Amino acid sequence: MTEHDRPDPATEAFITHRNLLFTVAYEMLGSAADAEDVLQETWLRWAAVDLGTVRDRRAYLVRITTRQALTRLRTLGRRKESYVGPWLPEPLLTTPDVAEDVELADSVSMAMLLVLETLAPVERAVFVLREVFDLAYDEIAEAVGKSPAAVRQIAHRARLHVAARRPRDIVSPAETRAALAAFQQAVETGELQSLLDVLAPDVVALSDGGGLRRAVPRPVVGAGKVARLMAVGLSKTGARMSAEPVQVNGCPALIIRIDGKIDGVMAVRVEDGLISGLYFVRNPEKLSRVERETVLSR
Repeated sequence: MTEHDRPDPATEAFITHRNLLFTVAYEMLGSAADAEDVLQETWLRWAAVDLGTVRDRRAYLVRITTRQALTRLRTLGRRKESYVGPWLPEPLLTTPDVAEDVELADSVSMAMLLVLETLAPVERAVFVLREVFDLAYDEIAEAVGKSPAAVRQIAHRARLHVAARRPRDIVSPAETRAALAAFQQAVETGELQSLLDVLAPDVVALSDGGGLRRAVPRPVVGAGKVARLMAVGLSKTGARMSAEPVQVNGCPALIIRIDGKIDGVMAVRVEDGLISGLYFVRNPEKLSRVERETVLSR
């Protein structure tokens, strides 16, 4: 590439850090569509910045993205209040390197994103920037409009909140794959006992149809109830149903197809070798990112 062909410095910096910025926005919002909107807003503001005044372009871009994501997060909160049934994050078909980065994979897992949903907007931003992206407290303070001392307190409070709700241990990908393979076999056979064998006694199942697809309107708790619900649902689909193992949000998951068309994504949370959380996204507006890989980075 010649000097004439190179993008201008602002564009080059944005392209260089785009995957990072998308990951920041997605972890704060749980929605790829909204994360893309945030990136567009970030670019518009970045393009107007005098680069001569910018000491650290990466930090400056993260700051703009965080502020835009916080604004969007408050809007999303209002939108979720009128959402039909349980709300689940938008699943992403991720590249193999995401699964290799255990901390990144854990941070974007469906289970963790649901935990982050229980944080206040600023707490979520501080937790993500500190725990996932390891930003300094003074950088985070500039991004969220708080003092470094206040950010330290918010980070401490958010860590305690998340620690009380996240899985006890980070499960190895191999253990998750083994549990998912057993679950896949049970799904494909539709045998009630096979389903019971792979579900934790206190398993919680959530399904998100967004009012556009049929879904259970409330969480279903307990292995017996979840297994019976699935067995009944599977009996209605018959041989038209298939389950494909994939990497979703850095973790093993299943794409469910009916008559060859994507019907939904099943992500799982595994503890002690059993499935303790089952997340079934059927809302068609949330399934566009499972047909092509999304690159995440930190």
